[in-house]
Amino acid sequence: MNISPNKLEVKGLSKKYGEDLILKDISFSVRENEFVSIIGPSGCGKSTLFNVIAGLEVPVSGEVLLDGSSILGVTGKVGYMHQKDLLLPWRTVWRNVALPLEIQGKTKKAAREKVMEMLPAFGLKGHENKYPAQLSGGMRQRTSFMRASMLPNDIMLLDEPFGSLDAITKTKMQDYLLRVLEGLNKTILFITHDIDEALFLSDRVIVLGGTPAEIIEIEEMSLERPRGREMVLSSRFLQVKKQLIRLLG
Repeated sequence: MNISPNKLEVKGLSKKYGEDLILKDISFSVRENEFVSIIGPSGCGKSTLFNVIAGLEVPVSGEVLLDGSSILGVTGKVGYMHQKDLLLPWRTVWRNVALPLEIQGKTKKAAREKVMEMLPAFGLKGHENKYPAQLSGGMRQRTSFMRASMLPNDIMLLDEPFGSLDAITKTKMQDYLLRVLEGLNKTILFITHDIDEALFLSDRVIVLGGTPAEIIEIEEMSLERPRGREMVLSSRFLQVKKQLIRLLG
């Protein structure tokens, strides 16, 4: 059995749609419990990369390893949260969150007990019997994230989960995400178009660019946790922000 020092490894991955090469020779690794953001221009292939890691699509070349073993073309190995919350409108908050537990074979009673136990950490206590249409955008995203966290996988792919939120709600969700992750022991890959968001949340930032998309920079943040909003005024934050603006300009 192969033993890997990294939780996830992407090696030499290239992906085509028809004759068009979308991703070219993408290689990076993610350490256990690390938060890595991926940024790049719209349409450069970030979501395609996630689909390959999640086993939903197969590349023309390359490999994806989880704990040293190939997961290429295999679904169910990572948790995946899309930008749209994809909540089931006929299920209440707790029933939406419980869905992964039910799929795992837990009884309705056991699933409800688990969900109710964790609701306070996600800021949803008292809202468990509401339907998605009764929730604000931020609450819908918290519900969606809580549902994704119920999956047994210890890697989560978050595809621009806050992209549709207004600026104030988005900032609150970023702070909330960092607080919740402290107790989840999850490894996170996060897609965003927002440079400030990537820098504030991440341990490392991977920059994609070009056509086809290649990795043009991997930036180590080297900023302490837990993080507060004052961090965005630090010299390190501003230095890296200028660098990424230049790369993406």
